[in-house]
Parts: sequence; C-alpha cells; structure tokens
Amino acid sequence: MNQSLILTTYNSPRWLEKVLWGYSCQTELPLEVIVADDGSTPETAELVARMRGETGLDIRHVWQRDDGFRKCRILNKAILHARGDYVVFTDGDCIPRRDFLAVHRRRAEPGYFLSGSYFKLPMSTSETISRDDILSGRCFDLSWLQAHGLKSRRKTMKLRAGPRLAPWLNRLTPTACNLKGSNASAWLEDILRVNGFDERMAWGGLDREFGVRLENAGIKPRHVRYDAICVHLDHPRGYADPEIVARNRALRISSAKEGVVETPCGIRQLRDAGYTPEAG
Repeated sequence: MNQSLILTTYNSPRWLEKVLWGYSCQTELPLEVIVADDGSTPETAELVARMRGETGLDIRHVWQRDDGFRKCRILNKAILHARGDYVVFTDGDCIPRRDFLAVHRRRAEPGYFLSGSYFKLPMSTSETISRDDILSGRCFDLSWLQAHGLKSRRKTMKLRAGPRLAPWLNRLTPTACNLKGSNASAWLEDILRVNGFDERMAWGGLDREFGVRLENAGIKPRHVRYDAICVHLDHPRGYADPEIVARNRALRISSAKEGVVETPCGIRQLRDAGYTPEAG
C-alpha cells in the first residue's frame, strides 16, 4: 500500500506549518503530501516550498483561485493528483500524532473506509504549540496541554486511550461512524467509484455525504476514533452559513434514501471540463 495524504487549507500558513511538521515525524511516512489549497494567497505557496526542503517530504501544492468556499472541487483536483492506491484525508489545522498514518495503514482493509475524529484545542494552546512540541510529541501529552491552556474538565479519552484500550473504545462508542474529512481514509479505487466529492456542496456535511455514497457502494465504515489521533488548532469559521448547511443536509439525506453511489458533480465532470494534473 502507498498512502497519498491530502490535506486542505485556506490562508492559514501558521497552522499549516505546524501540521506539516507533524507529518515529518510520522513512524510511517506517506508516499506524498498533497496540499489542497482553496485559493490562498502566495504566502501559502512560499511556505509549502520551504517546508518541502526542511522536512524532506514530497509535498505538492494543488491550488485554485479564490472563488468562495470550493473545498469539494479542490479535493477532487487533489485526488486526481494522487499517485498512491490509498488516500488519507485531513485538514491543514489538524496536527497528527506520530503514529497517525501507521494506524490508518494498519486498520485499512478492502471493502472499508476509516473515520476518526480530532481533539479540539483552545486558541491559547493552539498558538503556544511549537515545532519542538510537535517533534517531541509533547503536544499530545495531557499534562502538558493542561499546563498550556486546556481546561481540565474537557473529555480527554481520545488522548488517554492507549493501544490496548483504543480497540475496545472504537467498538463500544455510541458515536455513529460518519466519515469526517479531518481524519478519514479510503482506497483510491473506491473514491473514484463514487466520483469523489459532490461539488454542489459548500461547508457543512460535505464529507459525511461522501461517506454516505461510499456506504451505498457497499464500502463499510470503520472507527479509528481512539487510535488515529490528531489535535485540532482553533480558528474562526466565518464561512458557516445555516442555510447552506440545511441545503447540504437535504442533499445528504436524499443520497441516503435514494441509494446514490456516483455524484453527478464530481471527478468525472471535472475531467470532462478539461482538468488534468498536468494542465492544472
């Protein structure tokens, strides 16, 4: 198995740098890191070029012009760039624990997609985390986090579950195994089978709808909620719109009820419009 890592970003180079340091120290490195950039300014491209040299990772920058929230389209473009047979999805604000990719590799199995979660950090902690905190793994230590702004009352089992407890928690959790784009993976063959992400969807449930169609295609969900661990850096969500969320929800419910497998607005339509990795 060759893992292509796709992570999305938009004008958050400070957070993206921290995330890329997280992938530089994985126990199992990816074949490639594809930064799916939904219209950032040149500062992000400059960061990617620098981090390519500093981390030694094969980092590719797939960019599109800023024309509103078009995460599904940039994800589909990134998928077309993927050279691996297995794709891990995450976001440019989620720092992975050093075994994150190893867990996705170990838990992968034909006929399944994986879905995890993240542990959300407050802004003060997010800003405090440094390169050394990431490379040393300190930013996943509960005591360190609590000493740097994390409220002690937060639910912390995701960070505290070790390799023995995590499999049981994954089986026993009452949380539905809906695909979460911040921490998910699937075989490239299955992604192409459902035609990727539905480009009619803006922010709010777009990844869950993608997971619904994978299930409609017979691909079963599997939790990695307590073993594929990442911490989420805080940020504002100015793009959130209740009307768009409601519209996305209606589309997802329709996909589920009608058993839709292939979106009519996905990778194939992107190709038909002339997009290729070579043309950009």
